[in-house]
Amino acid sequence: MAKVKVISAWLDACAGCHMSFLDIDEAIIGLADKIELLPTPITDFKEFTPADVGIIEGAISNEHDEEVAKQIRANCKILMVWGDCAVFGGIVSMRNLFSNEEVLDRYYSTESTTSNSKVPCSEELPPLVKVKPINQVVKVDCYVPGCPPSAKAILYALSELLEGRIPVLPSETMRYD
Repeated sequence: MAKVKVISAWLDACAGCHMSFLDIDEAIIGLADKIELLPTPITDFKEFTPADVGIIEGAISNEHDEEVAKQIRANCKILMVWGDCAVFGGIVSMRNLFSNEEVLDRYYSTESTTSNSKVPCSEELPPLVKVKPINQVVKVDCYVPGCPPSAKAILYALSELLEGRIPVLPSETMRYD
């Protein structure tokens, strides 16, 4: 039987979701017999190719993120999003409370920088947009919330997909143990 092809990306987030995926420990060996990881942060391939499942971790916070989400959606049959940033906008969406100028000034001029520190010119930075969850840009088929979601929740969701079902996570997988 052919392996299920999986592509994934890490957008504006902390990488905790992909770390939870790696935390499934020895279960990853069983998954390796059933899935083929194509472009992912784990494999470090850059070009998205057609796949059965696409996975996105993180929120959309610039035009590049939006383009990546669209590329993954265009290249997968089922799109799963991992973590509160991808599902709801998460902690990174707190920057929506501030103007782009305030965000950039805070990022580049902190207590540890000199008084003559300046924000790089706009040609050097991707344009900031209001942070959005993935479903505000592309159709999402499956949600795995959590910050990060537990390894148990990710394994459950992937196992359900491998059985041909769109996962609906039971409440006991929604807690981080």
